[in-house]
Amino acid sequence: MSDERVPIQTTQKLMRLMMEYYLGAKMAEGTEQKIAWVTSGAPVELCYAAGITPIYPENHAALCGAQKMSVELCEAAEERGFSRDVCSYARTDFGAIYTGKSPVQGLPKPDLLLCCNNICGTVTKWYQNLQRHFDVPLLFIDTPFIHDEPSREMLEYVRAQLTDTLHALEEITGKTVSPEKLHETLQLAAKATRLWGDTLDLPASKPSPMTSFDTFVHIAPIVVMRGTEKCVEYYQALLDEMRQRVEQGIAAVPGEQFRLGWDNLPVWFKMAGLSKRFSSHKACLVAATYASAWAMPIDAGASNLLEEMARAYLTVYINCGLEERSRTLQTMIDKYDLDGVVMHSDRSCKAYSFGQYELARMLREQRGTPVLVLEADMNDSRVYAEEQVNARIDAFMETLAARGKR
Repeated sequence: MSDERVPIQTTQKLMRLMMEYYLGAKMAEGTEQKIAWVTSGAPVELCYAAGITPIYPENHAALCGAQKMSVELCEAAEERGFSRDVCSYARTDFGAIYTGKSPVQGLPKPDLLLCCNNICGTVTKWYQNLQRHFDVPLLFIDTPFIHDEPSREMLEYVRAQLTDTLHALEEITGKTVSPEKLHETLQLAAKATRLWGDTLDLPASKPSPMTSFDTFVHIAPIVVMRGTEKCVEYYQALLDEMRQRVEQGIAAVPGEQFRLGWDNLPVWFKMAGLSKRFSSHKACLVAATYASAWAMPIDAGASNLLEEMARAYLTVYINCGLEERSRTLQTMIDKYDLDGVVMHSDRSCKAYSFGQYELARMLREQRGTPVLVLEADMNDSRVYAEEQVNARIDAFMETLAARGKR
């Protein structure tokens, strides 16, 4: 077997698709086409059903991070009074607004804002600031925190807000969304999330056909295009390629010996470096709670699809308590036969990071699973200590090797 990694061919399709997405949105600016800025946990399907183009400041911020532009943009926001304790996605977003600098020539100005707080409370204040800056309508969806299971009252509460949001979008566009159009859009979203979930299942194969670093890259369409035909077509192509790689025994990490899980957001500006570091130890990250967040199961045959949406958006990993997160991680350990778990303690994403040390303790005590905690930030490289991170990875892998190679 070759020691050289075989590139994922669908990546070229991804690059074209995302370029078309950003260019299409930019060209729509100033036309009758409405543009909404939305949070990553917002029900984007409603925008597509209403004929509104959704744009994600978080997705754009991640792109800025991957292109190593975020520090400059964060500093621009800090000069305007934003604390370094504020989420680096938010600081990157405001820095891009103030400077006009961007890998994609900036985002088109929004006609409205759609915020859902199922990912964190920061987005609430973030979008209030955006509303003051752009002076456009702000639609807000509140999702109660889930300590155990969502109650009937919680489901109805969120479902009612989804209905109200749809009506508000109709008022903004001046067009009625037919039940057929809404059903079609939700069906496409359900199909896309199922295809993405099926793709994420394949790294359970040995060797894994892709790494979690690959999924962090290929996650973009399911975030920004969920509810469209193009999204479905893309993930069908990716799934087909991954199935072919499994059949041919193509390994994402040639000579794979160790299988790891990842918890929290990626470190966007160090993706390549971290991937190479783990690969040098023949370690493949095969599962990630972050990537799985957009594989929420939606029953396309449900009689009330808005209620299905309410359940999906309520029960995302980051909106659940520690016991549920622990169950998710333990299921991941069994499903992917993990040797250990890597937790990114993200300075910016406090909602994701709070409780990780307790989760690490639970995994060690209940399962005997080794856990490595890396302290960093998804976008702000000023708080990244490369030598320290590399030393901790090397020590962790030596510990796994001492436990017995595969």
